[in-house]
Amino acid sequence: MRQAGIASLDPRELRAAGAAMLGAGFLLPVLPGHPSFVCPLRAATGVPCPLCGLSTSVEETVRLHLRQAAEANPFGLVLVAVALALLVLRPRRLHLPLPALYLVLAASWLFELHRFSII
Repeated sequence: MRQAGIASLDPRELRAAGAAMLGAGFLLPVLPGHPSFVCPLRAATGVPCPLCGLSTSVEETVRLHLRQAAEANPFGLVLVAVALALLVLRPRRLHLPLPALYLVLAASWLFELHRFSII
């Protein structure tokens, strides 16, 4: 039975995505030229998206540079912790209240707008 406002997620897909994210966090900094991701919204408008700084934050988190990770995007610390929990605890099903997800994205965007001195 599906509840309104609740996302039911398959942890297998999230574990695969989390493992790929952690792998990229370890691998990207050691590749020649250090490839990075360009935010299309920021490139087009100068306004950062809620996810700006996330790859830098994940890279810094997996290297235990937590202050630098939090300065880039605190949500990266949360994502690494969630990815590790999914890999270790291996839950069968996850239920996420959508308002919580929207609140986290809004908070992340406010952080980025402040970080780039837009607000």
